[in-house]
Amino acid sequence: MHHHGEALRKLKKNNIADWILNKQLHYLSDQDRAILLYAYKLTTDPGSVEETDIETLRDTGLEDRAILDVCQLTAYFNFVNRMAEGLGVQLEK
Repeated sequence: MHHHGEALRKLKKNNIADWILNKQLHYLSDQDRAILLYAYKLTTDPGSVEETDIETLRDTGLEDRAILDVCQLTAYFNFVNRMAEGLGVQLEK
C-alpha cells in the first residue's frame, strides 16, 4: 500500500496521500472524500454498496462515466493487490 501512496504523491500536487493515511479527511474536497469513502466501502464490504452511495457521488458532481471509472479502478486495484499478496510478491523499494 505504501507503493500506491508514493504514486499518489507524484500525481497530486497536494498532500492527499498523507491526509488519507493520517485519516485527516476534513482536508479533502467533498468530491474526493466521497470517492474515498465509496472506494473504501467497495473494498471492505462490496455487498453493502447501494444506490444511495452512487447518488452521493453524483451529488458531488461526478457523472456516471466518472463513477464507473472509480468503480473499475477500485476493483482493479483490489484484484491486483490480492493477487500480489496471495502470491507473496514483494515490491521493490
